[in-house]
Amino acid sequence: MTTAKSKKQPKSKIGFSKNENNGFDATALNKLRDVSHTDSIFFLEILNSNVNGLSASEVHEKRNQFGLNEIEHEKAPAWYKQLFHSFLTPFNAVLITIAFASFVIDVFLSAAGERDYKTVIVVSTMVMLSSLIRFWQEYSSNQAAEKLKSMVKTNATVLRKETGKKEIEIKEIVPGDIILLSAGDMIPADCRIMQSNDLFVSQSMLTGEALPVEKREHKIDDAEKKSPLELENLCFMGTNVVSGTATAIAVTTGNETYFGSIGKALAGKSPPTSFDKGVNKVSWLLIRFMLVMVPLVFLINGITKGNWLEALLFGFSVAVGLTPEMLP
Repeated sequence: MTTAKSKKQPKSKIGFSKNENNGFDATALNKLRDVSHTDSIFFLEILNSNVNGLSASEVHEKRNQFGLNEIEHEKAPAWYKQLFHSFLTPFNAVLITIAFASFVIDVFLSAAGERDYKTVIVVSTMVMLSSLIRFWQEYSSNQAAEKLKSMVKTNATVLRKETGKKEIEIKEIVPGDIILLSAGDMIPADCRIMQSNDLFVSQSMLTGEALPVEKREHKIDDAEKKSPLELENLCFMGTNVVSGTATAIAVTTGNETYFGSIGKALAGKSPPTSFDKGVNKVSWLLIRFMLVMVPLVFLINGITKGNWLEALLFGFSVAVGLTPEMLP
């Protein structure tokens, strides 16, 4: 129970409307408000839990129902998708067009003894090399990132019927789990406080508040009129305990949490970086330059020498020379 009365914290100036979901899933929002304005007897019944924690069978059943306590995030695409996308560059399109035109002129339209495969082979080799190098770099970096993620694990202390206090990975927590919190802990799910002792939680990552907020276990009668982030008996996944201790019960986990709703909104293809934008600008500048130079060289050669086929081949040579094949 709260043993010391602290100074009253200033009200959070959160830019949310109290009549909107504020990014919460509607079902999760109703559940959070329900447990906020009821005492322990009722919210334990709502969450199908008890003060001694969940049994192994209850945990298994809830995990099948709600899944792991993990936030949705963009995963690296399969290797064959990465390989396919590594060929999709403006310069590759130019080189493949040149290789195709060279095949038609030097091979398909030429007599059997005069066929020349050199241009086709050289240009195709450049496309393959540049694309495979790009694929290998991206694939290796994605694999390294996945290995780093798997090495980082965060644990939480829960109360279970058979084992009592037990330290488990955060992803194994299910709704209804009794969680023991102390200074330095990360809140592993959206929780309702059951007991607290001078509990202060930093919510800056969700609300932008500089100062930690005091959390108490007392029920809030007008919870349905407030944003969940303003309810003093709720803690949210991803926030941190600054000081004090508490016993809490997990209400929502994974993507149903407020942190999870932010993750779902942000999940998807990441926007191009400044480097990507710079490379694209240079690429299209060189392509525009090529589109001006190649026809010009073709016309000047054709008019002055009179051999239009040779002028076309020379134009293709200029196009290949202007294309930086190894540009990322």
